[in-house]
Amino acid sequence: MRRAHYAALVVAAVVLVPGMTLAQGGEVSRAVAGGGITVPGWMGRIDPNEASRGQVLANSKLSAEGAVLHVTTGPAVAYWNPANKATGNYTVKATFTEPKYQNLNDHPHPYGIVIGGNDMGTDQQSYLYCAAYGNGSFIVRGFGPQPFKLNGGGEANSAVHKAAGKGEPVTQEIAVSVKGDKVTCAINGTVVGTYDKSAVVGAGKLKSTDGVYGIRFSHNTEGTVSGLTMTKQ
Repeated sequence: MRRAHYAALVVAAVVLVPGMTLAQGGEVSRAVAGGGITVPGWMGRIDPNEASRGQVLANSKLSAEGAVLHVTTGPAVAYWNPANKATGNYTVKATFTEPKYQNLNDHPHPYGIVIGGNDMGTDQQSYLYCAAYGNGSFIVRGFGPQPFKLNGGGEANSAVHKAAGKGEPVTQEIAVSVKGDKVTCAINGTVVGTYDKSAVVGAGKLKSTDGVYGIRFSHNTEGTVSGLTMTKQ
């Protein structure tokens, strides 16, 4: 009984630490020092479950070093520039580098491309993302505005690079394409997932694959993004 009581007190103490909230897998979402957005024109919004735990956008950080974006989270967050829009058939791609794999977390966290963003920054926002983990797996999910999954909790694929170990660098080139009635995600030049638009757009999912594009990072993750571009198909 005494042990159970002690465990309960420890959990309560963790929850009450300022700037920290329990996140996925019981890991704590930390507040990043000097957080906020310093890249002109860019905006962001943290995940609803993070906001419900008291996290705020300023607890994650988006900055730029020349043409390279630098992200450090805090709470899980999507970032975008409203001027970056894609319609019809297109491909959005970028290169993501995790300089020190798992330097801020106790298990692998994903980061990747956002497409189809509509009503961004509101409670009704919707978007789709394809994200890679440094352990060789990837995940495709959306918010519409409630979350929905396209490949469950994620899956392994040999195309996704694996870090040599904790603290080692790992890089992924991620591209999401819309063409006809298909949406595909390619990682490091290999298509890892193809989905019908009917599984992506509709009630409780995306309003459209047309919309803003950007990036998304899970909680407690640090990485850089280079070469974020959109090309028409």
